[in-house]
Amino acid sequence: MSEDSKSQTPPEHLSVNPASEHFDAEALQRGVGIRFKDRIRTDIEEYSISEGWVRVQAGKTVDRRGQPLTIKLTGPVEAWFEDLGENPPVARKE
Repeated sequence: MSEDSKSQTPPEHLSVNPASEHFDAEALQRGVGIRFKDRIRTDIEEYSISEGWVRVQAGKTVDRRGQPLTIKLTGPVEAWFEDLGENPPVARKE
């Protein structure tokens, strides 16, 4: 994949938690759209395209450190940058 096309698609694995090794503030700043099981989701905490899973918050429950408890859901994941307009390049498992 060329450097230009890498900048056009989101990372393969991304988390909104700043403590995670998969946190990328620059990518999140651009806005990442997620389609999971053919439905656009806005409640994703973390995703992995190649492994085919997303993590979503489990209600309002938090752990002892105050972090939200999450549930891992498996299925096809697609991601794109929302700042690229109507038909952005989509990252998906091939």
